[in-house]
Amino acid sequence: MQDPVLFLQRLFDRAVEVADPMRSLADHLPPKPAGRVVVIGAGKASARMAEAVEAAWGPCEGLVITRYGYQRPCSGIRIVQAAHPVPDEAGAKATAEMLDLLSTLGPEDFVLALISGGASALLISPTDGVSLEEKKAVNAALLASGAPIDRMNTVRKHLSRVKGGQLAAAAHPARMLCLMISDVPGDDPAFIGSGPTVADPSTPADARAVLAKWNVPVPASVSRALAGNSGVIPPDDARLSHVTNKIYAAPAQSLAAAAELAVDCTVQMLGDALEGEARDVAADQAGQAISIANRLSATDKPVLLLSGGELTVTRRGDGIGGPNAEFCLALAIALKGHPQIYAIACDTDGVDGAAEVAGATVDPNTLDRARQAGVDPAASLSRNDAHSFFASVCSQVVPGPTLTNVNDFRAILILPPQPQA
Repeated sequence: MQDPVLFLQRLFDRAVEVADPMRSLADHLPPKPAGRVVVIGAGKASARMAEAVEAAWGPCEGLVITRYGYQRPCSGIRIVQAAHPVPDEAGAKATAEMLDLLSTLGPEDFVLALISGGASALLISPTDGVSLEEKKAVNAALLASGAPIDRMNTVRKHLSRVKGGQLAAAAHPARMLCLMISDVPGDDPAFIGSGPTVADPSTPADARAVLAKWNVPVPASVSRALAGNSGVIPPDDARLSHVTNKIYAAPAQSLAAAAELAVDCTVQMLGDALEGEARDVAADQAGQAISIANRLSATDKPVLLLSGGELTVTRRGDGIGGPNAEFCLALAIALKGHPQIYAIACDTDGVDGAAEVAGATVDPNTLDRARQAGVDPAASLSRNDAHSFFASVCSQVVPGPTLTNVNDFRAILILPPQPQA
């Protein structure tokens, strides 16, 4: 086998490649409808999706909001860049312009919506009585709480004028097709970007329960807003009767593509929708890997463990990290330099947490390099400082903007033992 770390990086690159909208979106577009067509969208992949639409349909009217640095060239669709994961004024202004655009539509018009992960922060319009700064504070607190993404999005929906089906309702009575790239465990369209085009049965009481369970502090204005009704669109609402939602790219497809490259390995899929604390999942997968390594003989094929989903980090320290890097750090500590085991964990959008780093790799010498650099792995983990740790051992994965987002990619490679001389 080639260098194990390079092999794992190649698997990650393949997982990203197959989720590139320029490769896959056109197959899911209908012929361009007659009459007025408006393209809207939000998310870290949305500008690339818009680029793919114009490659198929030609220049279009529309507005798409993406993360800073994720701009793509479009002839007609206007691309606005805004902040993620904590929203900013640019996102709020662009969202207001999008709502104004949708308000001009009639029953003969057609809307193509392009939604991917990141839309929750980029598509921002706080509910009445809540300021942008207050919404940002709640968003930051949710991100640090360790709450799963679907629970975070429940809160976001009930503090918004666009999430939970409200964006689609704003386009009524126009027809709408929403194409989505899934970045959520289970691929529930209601949780992709907080479901701006999808009805939702949750209530403000559900949002309050999330805040209570994960001890998320909120301003008084947010408590007041969640004490009443919200604008979230319930199932069977007539305003969504002309809306079609379709997930066309998902984590399972990327994991399968990576598995196809591993022709010399025995591949075990651990699931494309794993959730939980990054360090806890790492400890569990380290145990599985060590158990497999102990059973392999020198004549066996390498074993590859693949998994996806979205892990979380409960912030305990003041370090710089993200779920994928924290997974790798906890994994390295649990493996204790095992000579047969290598790993990679990266976010397919190229951003692990708030840092411009996708994740990291682990090899048998990771802990030795840390000791040589004077870095304590356990102390780094306790501070949630995984990005700094892997920077010190030169094991970060930094692909830059990938222009897509199908959640986390994790691969653990277990090599057979070397034959005895």
